Amino acid sequence: MEFVKFGIIGIGNMGSAHVKSIESLSNTRLTAVCDINPAAFNRIAPEIREKIQCFTDAESFFKEADIDAVLIAVPHYDHPDLAIKALKAGKHIIVEKPIAVHKAEAERLIAEGAKHPELKQSLMFNQRTLATHIKLKQLIDSGELGKIRRVNWVITNWFRSQAYYDSGDWRASWRGEGGGVLLNQCPHQLDLWQWLFGMPKMVRATAKIGKYHDIEVEDEVNAYMEYENGMVGNFIASTGEMPGENRLVIIAERGRLTFEGGKIQFLKNEIETSEYIRSTTKTFGIADHWTCEIPALADSAGQHKKVIENVANAILKGTELIAPMAEGIRGLELGNAMLLSGLKDKVVNLPIDAGEYAEMLSGLIAKSRYQKKTSVHSDDVDMSQSFGTARS
Repeated sequence: MEFVKFGIIGIGNMGSAHVKSIESLSNTRLTAVCDINPAAFNRIAPEIREKIQCFTDAESFFKEADIDAVLIAVPHYDHPDLAIKALKAGKHIIVEKPIAVHKAEAERLIAEGAKHPELKQSLMFNQRTLATHIKLKQLIDSGELGKIRRVNWVITNWFRSQAYYDSGDWRASWRGEGGGVLLNQCPHQLDLWQWLFGMPKMVRATAKIGKYHDIEVEDEVNAYMEYENGMVGNFIASTGEMPGENRLVIIAERGRLTFEGGKIQFLKNEIETSEYIRSTTKTFGIADHWTCEIPALADSAGQHKKVIENVANAILKGTELIAPMAEGIRGLELGNAMLLSGLKDKVVNLPIDAGEYAEMLSGLIAKSRYQKKTSVHSDDVDMSQSFGTARS
């Protein structure tokens, strides 16, 4: 096999972008697409459309399409069901973020994935490919920073207007999307958090429903976390601040690292903080430190392309996956824990009770003002309308 034959389910904004990515890579070919609305195929350039198979039914797609792998770019609720169908059909998969809406559904998908170890299973966590994020992980994993004491991440540059939310009645609804800023905007940051720092033992959060917008889901979250090793963390996200910021601060034994605007700055202590606390005879003042700066690192074009290329190489050459699908449950559980804590006004210990979260979400869905008439299978991020394949 010289290249991997890919199919895409969901030709929305992201799905149509993935068409271009797959077509541009040397180790992949686009051979089929699937969407409930035939008009969605008009998003694909005619010269590409004329040489691929187009389906409007998922069952036919899995049975008849000439594909090795499937890229699933559909609304959040449909990720597990379609991914499971793909696995049962013997197809490698890439699932757009998030892996699911809540932990119990993610567990169901991961359990099915475990039955198919021969198939490559990835999530579209494209931000793991960014050079600065890779450098951050290297600095942490190498021990260069020393023991981490505290992490603050303020990610409020997700500003969205009321017009954005009004562009589709499914937007920012429990029934349509399953959540707000944590599930729609922040899956990448939640994944990066657990990728860099691991999972906490406890979360205490506030979640504000419609603080800035006329919506039924959260548009601001403030979360405090504690870890077994004593590290604490603060995660703040919002879609209602203008201008917002994206600033990560890591307080460690060997100094303070700040990541903002693509640049990393490390104020490196001459002596570790805890040692200085014990050994100094000074009553005021701090130890000498140096300013170490890592400018914005250049990235080759195409974060999403890198993930697709990586999966193809995993299929063709056995290359290690950048974002194994099973890891997707961690960032999702972190977001579920924040929302569970915020809406129930309590401390939540991890791992969370998946049943408790599912029950809470079910109650919210029952009261949702959006009454979903049919399942849709196009990615719902930044779309004014939904296209897709009906789910049985």
